[in-house]
Amino acid sequence: MNSSIFHSDRSFDWLYPEHFQLISKKHWTPIKIARKASKFLALPSSKVLDIGSGIGKFCLTGAYHYPLTSFYGIEQRHELVHFADEVKTYAQINNVSFIHANITQINFDNFDHFYFYNSFWENVDQSNKIDDTIETSYNLYSYYTQYLFNILYTRPAGTRLVTFQGSVEEIPSSYKLVETSDNNLLRMWIKE
Repeated sequence: MNSSIFHSDRSFDWLYPEHFQLISKKHWTPIKIARKASKFLALPSSKVLDIGSGIGKFCLTGAYHYPLTSFYGIEQRHELVHFADEVKTYAQINNVSFIHANITQINFDNFDHFYFYNSFWENVDQSNKIDDTIETSYNLYSYYTQYLFNILYTRPAGTRLVTFQGSVEEIPSSYKLVETSDNNLLRMWIKE
């Protein structure tokens, strides 16, 4: 296993094509955030889902540091899932899987805890889209935000959630904020 790729964003990002490296700061979870978030979510034998996993940076980092936890990333862009799988193979990490699908196409009951780096925001901020391969609109932002809110609302007590650069209004009131860091951009929640 090549552990050096998890030492910095630069060492991780070089594994991807240049156009993905250039948007890393805007769209992919920084390594230090991934480490903090995965530490909170990674209970032994649990299944953690990254909602909108992009190139897989959070999942791969979490899986590397917490081998007793299974990490899953769902991403609707096939190309990003492909590259995430390539890095998974290169890094020889076995406790991570990537799912090519829309969040409306999976059963959230298959997962215990969740990571969400505001992956719906590109529907609102059209100037910072990842690419033009999927439809984006404010209506989709509203739809996905409400869809995720409803899913989180139905999760059992004890469910853990980490949000990065998200809005507090997107989280059901049944989730208690237990920790924040990085200028309040990283928030850790537990459902009561």
